[in-house]
Amino acid sequence: MLGGRRGAIDATLPPVAFAAGWLLGDESLWAGVLAAVVTASGVALWRLRRGDRPRSVLIGLLAVCVAALIALRTGRATDFFLLQLLSNAASALAWAVSVVLRWPLLGVVVGAALGQRGRWRRDPALLRAYGRGSWIWTATYVLRLAVFVPLYFGGQVVALVVARVALTWPLVAAALAVSWVVVRRSLPAGHPGLRHPVAPVAPQPGPT
Repeated sequence: MLGGRRGAIDATLPPVAFAAGWLLGDESLWAGVLAAVVTASGVALWRLRRGDRPRSVLIGLLAVCVAALIALRTGRATDFFLLQLLSNAASALAWAVSVVLRWPLLGVVVGAALGQRGRWRRDPALLRAYGRGSWIWTATYVLRLAVFVPLYFGGQVVALVVARVALTWPLVAAALAVSWVVVRRSLPAGHPGLRHPVAPVAPQPGPT
């Protein structure tokens, strides 16, 4: 779901390269963009040689290229991070809406991983637990926005890179741990667990 350590490399190396190129090039936008694209291309080639799925590799490379084009178009180095900012805003909205619609995304992801399709939704306890766990993931995107937005409007390029790295895998690891605890504690005593959804028993018809 999260891309493993390779996903962490995709998320952190190109922004770090962008900031390094930007600083070493005396705040040259072209130097930063070139460093980011070259680094992302190198990471993509490395992942392809290791046998990663071409689609996920190309999506990561495309995201860096789009971010670079946005920055070149506007002429502002901070706009390299605009796509990431918008992505986090959309993700926060999607996770929150999923809970309201009673299709919490945490349940969708875990249910798909366990091969349950939609069976987990017929278990009221699991549905409630996944809903509470999904709020944890919603909070991670809101936290990123609370950090990124002031830095973005303040023109803090280096601080945006530091925040991007700090709020990628450390935050994901924390969200995994906390949401797991929340889901487990939300299940009633005696529940068989995530792998075994319990459908409510239909009432039996009484005697005629």
